[in-house]
Amino acid sequence: MIVLSKLRETLEKNKALYVDKLMDLVRIDTHDIGHGIFGGLEKEGQEYFISLLKEMGADEIETHPVTEALISESIEKYQEGNPGHNYENRFNVYGTFKGNGGKSILFNSHMDTMPAQKELWRRDPHEPYVENGKMYGLGVCDMKSGLMASTMAVHLLKDAGYDLPGDVLITSVIDEEGGGNGSIAAVMHGIRADAAVVCEPSDNELIAAHMGFVFFEVEVSGIAVHSGTKWNGVNAIHKAMKLVDAIDELEHNWLLTYKHPLLPPPNSNVGVMEGGTAGSTVPDRCIFRTCVHYLPEVMTRDQVIKEYTGAILERCQGDSWLKNHPPKISIYQAGGSFEMDLSHEFVSSFKESFKSVKNEEVKIVGSPSGCDSRLWKNIAKMPTLQYGPGTLAQCHAVDEHIDLDQYFDAILVYAELILNWGNNK
Repeated sequence: MIVLSKLRETLEKNKALYVDKLMDLVRIDTHDIGHGIFGGLEKEGQEYFISLLKEMGADEIETHPVTEALISESIEKYQEGNPGHNYENRFNVYGTFKGNGGKSILFNSHMDTMPAQKELWRRDPHEPYVENGKMYGLGVCDMKSGLMASTMAVHLLKDAGYDLPGDVLITSVIDEEGGGNGSIAAVMHGIRADAAVVCEPSDNELIAAHMGFVFFEVEVSGIAVHSGTKWNGVNAIHKAMKLVDAIDELEHNWLLTYKHPLLPPPNSNVGVMEGGTAGSTVPDRCIFRTCVHYLPEVMTRDQVIKEYTGAILERCQGDSWLKNHPPKISIYQAGGSFEMDLSHEFVSSFKESFKSVKNEEVKIVGSPSGCDSRLWKNIAKMPTLQYGPGTLAQCHAVDEHIDLDQYFDAILVYAELILNWGNNK
């Protein structure tokens, strides 16, 4: 408790500094372009982060360009990765603060944000401001506050005069919004520690599982004719709706079959449907795009793909047109699921750290949305947890904001965790 009291006292003295560092980062536009396919503007943000690491006396700073070769290798070995992204002027940054030989810990965050719909914001999304205890600005929740809270945790320990018991690695990656290619590159590059925290927003809860995801595109063909003689044509939209019905039936079967204590049932969402050119023309083409979320352990990516495509193609057999003109089915993004063993000592260390700071037990939950936790756990084989300031509701939101008390709490929890885990022999 003496250590925590000292940390709280030091935090109070330095709150303005820790807030200013976050605001400096939020001012920098680091958005992805086309979910990273056409590039991203992370460079200036990464350069700022490098300067901050130097200012803090980091022992090692590595800039790591992401390459298509690394992503292709990951796809081949682990079925993780999204090919064809533009990496010009885009690179990861890894900062290491050396400890005294105890257990090491890695904090993972992404520098990229989604683009802002500026016309919908009350103020310029790149001019952060504080109002009623909340900081507003693009990326402040998703997830620059997580990146900065983990960095300021090291700052806090140094400010309070405490040595690091083990090495602390802070990874700032690109292209997370494009499916996680930045963290994939880091993992394939061999970045490792004894445990990892993914600093995505968790609303004062500990996320120990998340769903896997697969994005499908289904293209249905038809025959275009004037609507006055529509019996001579084939309506691709009508045919597509038959396939959507088949998907809905599969989802219903999944709901009855699969359960998880921390996560909702597996589900499918038709998010986009495009087809036709005019009300007077029978459409000869319809494309719909879907996202499937599936459960860890009891379901696999290959199973989902097989059952999903199987349901569509089986329905085609009952339609004279679709039987002979099956749709084109493709996958344009995917990521695995994640689940952490709750009996692991790293979970115990986190729970202890959280309780010290918050004076209450942390609630352990699952997340319906995927993130980079899967990569550190499944590929890097590291015990991994997800905890950070902010809420899922503020991710990609207009007038995005965080409660600054959550930011300060995260700094304290991370600092306590560095000490507790590092001294856990």
